[in-house]
Amino acid sequence: MTPLKINEQTRQTSASDETPLLWVLRDELSMTGTKFGCGMALCGACTVHVNGQATRACLTPVGSTKGQAIHTIEHMHNDKVGRVVQQAWVDLNVAQCGYCQAGQIMSAVALLKTTPRPNDLQIDNAMSGNLCRCGTYPRIRAAIHLAARRLAGDKA
Repeated sequence: MTPLKINEQTRQTSASDETPLLWVLRDELSMTGTKFGCGMALCGACTVHVNGQATRACLTPVGSTKGQAIHTIEHMHNDKVGRVVQQAWVDLNVAQCGYCQAGQIMSAVALLKTTPRPNDLQIDNAMSGNLCRCGTYPRIRAAIHLAARRLAGDKA
């Protein structure tokens, strides 16, 4: 058994070190908020945070995450930035089908933690690895701006 630190808890996995983190999260630990999209780290549906960095879980070997802090969408309600981003998503009705939104939120949270007041170009660059088949990109950008204003204490 290999211990992993996921969402501030130690969880055990019997998976081999080469197993993608996504499958450990979904199949072994029943944490299904992180989605499978393409399996090639191209769509961003599987985005999680590893030591605060937006990381594609579909290609990340679980063995490479030993001793590192892993956070999933299930943890975002415990994270100040995560809560504010999720509320902005709700307030602006960002989700359409919703499949990609966990990965979108995880990327947005990582962006706001490193760039508290991003401009449109910074948002577009940070979010470029997250695909949305429904085309909610304008609402995603607006929600990130709204979350940034709220985190800065602006009336929004």
